[in-house]
Amino acid sequence: MLLLWLYAVMVVGAVSRSAVQISTEFDKAPLAYSLSAVAGVVYGFITYSLVRGGETARRAALVCCAAELAGVLIVGTWTLVEPSAFPDATVWSDYGMGYLFIPVLLPLSAMYWLRKARATARPA
Repeated sequence: MLLLWLYAVMVVGAVSRSAVQISTEFDKAPLAYSLSAVAGVVYGFITYSLVRGGETARRAALVCCAAELAGVLIVGTWTLVEPSAFPDATVWSDYGMGYLFIPVLLPLSAMYWLRKARATARPA
């Protein structure tokens, strides 16, 4: 339940942040604001998959969490290596430092939980 709540909060945070930034100052940092919007969509899909439940949704959430983690690691590294490409922060900048590193910890926790839930759901 905590995992679902955290993803829902991240959806609201990423989508609302990117919507305001894209609508008011897109020309300032189009890459950063677009990546924040992508993060919001990813969080939304994972939240939907967790709510939906079932084996197919669990697998889809697992794949999406792996993609989310890859995105956080790539964007986080990119923002450190080439900060000039990001005049403003994204949700995944500096591995999610602006969000208390939740963007890097959340997919790790979700993948662990999804794998554990699958293992406990299997008959002995």
